[in-house]
Amino acid sequence: MNESGLVLLDCTLRDGGYHNNWDFDTDLIQSYLWSMSSISVDFVELGFRSLEKEGFKGGCAYTTDGFIGQFDIPPKVSIGVMINTGELIRHPDGFVDALIQLFVSAEESPVSLVRLATHFDEIDEALEICEWLKNKGYLVGINMMQIADRSEAEVEELARKAEEVLPDILYFADSLGSLSVEETSKLVEILRRNWSGALGIHAHDNMGRALANSLQAIDEGVSWVDSTVTGMGRGPGNAKTEHLAIEIADKRQTALEIAPLLKLIETYFQPLKLRYNWGTNTYYYLAGKYGIHPTYVQSMLSDVRYLDDDVLAVIEHLREAGGKKFRVDALETGRNFYQGEVSGSWMPAELLKGREVLLLGSGPGAQRHSRALESFIGAKEPLVIAINASSHLNEELIDLRLACHPFRLLSSAVAHLKLPQPLVTPASILPGPVMDSLEGKKLLDFGLMVSPGKFEFGDSHCVLPTALAVGYGLAVAASGLAERIFLAGFDGYGSGDPRNVEVEELLDIYQSLDHVPDLVTVTPSRYNVTSSSIYSLI
Repeated sequence: MNESGLVLLDCTLRDGGYHNNWDFDTDLIQSYLWSMSSISVDFVELGFRSLEKEGFKGGCAYTTDGFIGQFDIPPKVSIGVMINTGELIRHPDGFVDALIQLFVSAEESPVSLVRLATHFDEIDEALEICEWLKNKGYLVGINMMQIADRSEAEVEELARKAEEVLPDILYFADSLGSLSVEETSKLVEILRRNWSGALGIHAHDNMGRALANSLQAIDEGVSWVDSTVTGMGRGPGNAKTEHLAIEIADKRQTALEIAPLLKLIETYFQPLKLRYNWGTNTYYYLAGKYGIHPTYVQSMLSDVRYLDDDVLAVIEHLREAGGKKFRVDALETGRNFYQGEVSGSWMPAELLKGREVLLLGSGPGAQRHSRALESFIGAKEPLVIAINASSHLNEELIDLRLACHPFRLLSSAVAHLKLPQPLVTPASILPGPVMDSLEGKKLLDFGLMVSPGKFEFGDSHCVLPTALAVGYGLAVAASGLAERIFLAGFDGYGSGDPRNVEVEELLDIYQSLDHVPDLVTVTPSRYNVTSSSIYSLI
């Protein structure tokens, strides 16, 4: 440890690996190591160490001694790895067998520090693992995750248990990025009641507080501090090494040679950031404020199927349902808002029975061929349903509007209030704020429930595999006993876009059903639907 007592640990390749499956180029890693030395980083956590083998992950997911051995380690930089306590506990032959497979004695290894990522319900096993690793000669840190969500009594008990075993560092991780500087100070004070050893902080930047919380922790006597280059880390990332290094050099009263780090950022990390887009934003801020795991937001922002409204819908759902632990299925539960009993009061057959229906999407095909569509409507008089608040046709030619996504309804309520058509929507289940925003609008309540793999409809409701508006529109027409459905403006997305797959799956399920109206797309479309030209119909 340096004379100031402060220890700076950079964990870019471990925490940043959540964006690229820990697959960093060897040239990047070598340049990174030397730049860390130039700014007097004490420990570099090169990655995880793990026995899990499913799917491809790069070298920093395993960080074996053999992998580390290919690099020229600067003499003043010590190497660390992190292990997930939960993985060791779940090992079929017990955590001791897992540890034997993962670690030789410290004197035979380039690794000197091992940190245990630990949830509160894993602390007893983590302390046993700590003892095993200390006996092998390693420095050991226990990283307590999601500590901001724990009671004062729980934090005190954690510190008491740790005091009995004495890991080298007891870390608290602001996993959800929700701590304020005042709460950071309070946590340090609570931990100090029963813990006499070194304290560390791992701060996340959901609400833009990672640097401030880290500096506050230092002022309160915390001696180990984490950071990552450009803040690269899970979700919004962490305190930025390039900023924290400046502050720590000032506290240490030492010179700082930052030029190699800035060159590293320009050469390697800026292109990575443009590709993976980490860093705080409004979504991460909301997640931090509501105690939602940032991986939910990261997963949605990296998936083009999730529009802004979808992200907000999931955040709102998790705010109520709880999202402190990441579960993939919770994304779909939140995105597919409609769960539980299905109800509705409007029966589409009153308007649609025996009629042809033109379902208007917002794709560019509807705009490009708007004059032909208007001629078709004038000549054939189909019932025209426009999805959401946009369309490219004369408003007098549109009979109904249709929308089913609560957040899209909320964001477009002003537009709907100005439009003359009644709005088909699952009104009976919409949240209060959405209904308030539509006050004064004529609503036709057609019920909706989402159940994966199902496409069913009754007189006044439907069950869909996903809450896509096109599926809701098809259900309205089918429930209404329409003769045929023409689609316009459903162009599809670019090649490789997963949204195409989602819509295609929905259309395939619909077209496999018996006794439903036939589909015909009359403008260009990527989807596997019978196609005809609008110009052949006028």
